[in-house]
Amino acid sequence: MQENPSAQENLDTSTPDTEAANAAAAQEADTLTSLEDQIRALEQKAAEHHDAWLRAKAEGENIRRRAAEDVIKAQKFAIEKFANALLPVKDSLEQALALDNATLETLREGTDLTLKNVIKAFEQSGVEEINPVGEKFDPHKHQAISALPSDQPANTVVQVFQKGYQLEGRVLRPALVAVAQAA
Repeated sequence: MQENPSAQENLDTSTPDTEAANAAAAQEADTLTSLEDQIRALEQKAAEHHDAWLRAKAEGENIRRRAAEDVIKAQKFAIEKFANALLPVKDSLEQALALDNATLETLREGTDLTLKNVIKAFEQSGVEEINPVGEKFDPHKHQAISALPSDQPANTVVQVFQKGYQLEGRVLRPALVAVAQAA
């Protein structure tokens, strides 16, 4: 039996063109699979980054909320230390007023003790006295209400009418002073 060459060609479909086409198709399928895998990996990574971003955003909001609460508490209880330091002062004043037969001497002793308690409370709270006699006039710490003739240099504080006070370097009340007049 003689074979038909055209039938043989029909049976053998592996020509160089079809092999190249099949290889290209296989490569394209591999490329699609690879691209799909890359897309899945990138989508997963994007989801992870989105989740991390949401967590960071929530943490930032929590930090802001806690900071705001801390500021409110600090404002509310800022004077607590000073108030505790003043309690002995109040106690001293009440004891002095409770005495029925107080003499001038006992009242003076009570007043001295009360003043010592106030000074201690000021020291503990960082309140400093401004008593600038003999110092050069400083408009940030002193308020001149008069000028007096004096043998001291001009603008030197010669008299203090009312002491000033500062808290940690910040003036609470300037000292009321008289300064030396220019000659």
